[in-house]
Amino acid sequence: MVFILILKAFYFMLPAYFANMAPVIVKKLFNKTAVPVDFNKKINGKPMLGKNKTWRGLMFGILFAIVVAFFQFLLFKNNFLLKISLIDYSNWLLFGALMGSGAMIGDLIKSLFKRRLNYEPGQSFIPFDQIDFVAGALIFTYPIIKLPLEMLITVILLSFILDIAINHLSYYFKIRSEKW
Repeated sequence: MVFILILKAFYFMLPAYFANMAPVIVKKLFNKTAVPVDFNKKINGKPMLGKNKTWRGLMFGILFAIVVAFFQFLLFKNNFLLKISLIDYSNWLLFGALMGSGAMIGDLIKSLFKRRLNYEPGQSFIPFDQIDFVAGALIFTYPIIKLPLEMLITVILLSFILDIAINHLSYYFKIRSEKW
């Protein structure tokens, strides 16, 4: 029962997980297209968001989420993985766009706070580094999907653990330059 709950939470959050990973993945592929979201603006002499938050990452994050939601729709439509599907994926485009946008906006908001609190990019900011994108994705999808409390708790705990594990692996495999 617990395993199925975790599997459902994981599958539901896949678009947000891929959105969160997209900026790191595409950074290596499209290094010349890194325009900061804040256009290098400062607030009280400090970067608003920082040079690591780029339009490239934002756009690809949303795109990755939409693509993943489309694949979930195809699986759902062909009766695969129905037992772990929390939703009907017929409205995959909206679902993917909301998950991706929420994940990316959640990350940007966290970065805004990190800069105000004098945290450097890449510096650990537990638990916010692990749940910023999750909170954003859940808030953005809330108008169309209201998850039960048990599922919300499972999503947050699972995402927290997975984010730390994936980031550490990415660091050790030299995909990321920091563990967080």
